[in-house]
Amino acid sequence: MSLTLEAASNIANVLSEALPYIQRFTGKTIVVKFGGNAMVDEKLKASFARDVVMMKLVGMNPVVVHGGGPQIGALLTQLNIESHFVNGMRVTDSRTMDVVEMVLGGSVNKEIVTLINRVGGKAVGITGKDGQFIKARKLKISQNLPEGETPAMEAPEIIDIGHVGEVESINTDVIDMLTASHFIPVIAPIGVDSEGNSYNINADLVAGKIAAVLKAEKLMLLTNVAGLQDKNGDVLTGLSTKQVDKLIADGTIYGGMLPKILCALDAVKGGTKSAHIIDGRVNHATLLEIFTDQGVGTLITNLSTGE
Repeated sequence: MSLTLEAASNIANVLSEALPYIQRFTGKTIVVKFGGNAMVDEKLKASFARDVVMMKLVGMNPVVVHGGGPQIGALLTQLNIESHFVNGMRVTDSRTMDVVEMVLGGSVNKEIVTLINRVGGKAVGITGKDGQFIKARKLKISQNLPEGETPAMEAPEIIDIGHVGEVESINTDVIDMLTASHFIPVIAPIGVDSEGNSYNINADLVAGKIAAVLKAEKLMLLTNVAGLQDKNGDVLTGLSTKQVDKLIADGTIYGGMLPKILCALDAVKGGTKSAHIIDGRVNHATLLEIFTDQGVGTLITNLSTGE
């Protein structure tokens, strides 16, 4: 069945619109944090894999960092291991960390690698323990105690939540080697300390740190929302880092979106050209954000008027 003239014209327009972006980003590194609905919906998983392979084929260097919180929770439930959370973070003892490594470094990571390879890519799955490229340290959080009779009781309590970490440093040698050999790195956010202890690290944080160290052209964070919204619920499409700082200060950015925005902000301030908060519920969201004029999310740059 042949295309109608209108359909053929639409395809030609799409390809024509993509051309300057392909020329602009050839040879550039794009760090993509894969998470949310895009990780569990079969159609969205397949479209993401095709997007990543397309990026590689037109000369970009995609680097994928993934999460896996729901998958970890599901396996812990199957194993009758109870989950506890402090300030939204999973308390991770040694037994739970074993499950985290099984899920993030094993099943989830290899599923993403398989999806990419199935559509013609060459993906290699790694964790931060490989080549010790993500050095981590234990994350300790503070929590204010209820008011007591003495000032000492009102001081913040330092809470040890186990094998939950933060990035201490990143050695990009492993990533550089893979991209130079035309492979697509797929990274599970597990770090290691100097004594060989494993740590579960927030995937957004890992993606942001990797983007900054690589001086990536773009950091793309897939979410389950349309993008960063103002107080009226309208999506903010293009923001400078100064505008984002103001939105944080006036309370427009709060709650669950705040850590994600802070990761994006740190990456841009650290040398990444731009960060994108994009709607991972949209089919081919990654390609739409890179190759079209409108995009499907919020762009953050150091420039006052966007890119």
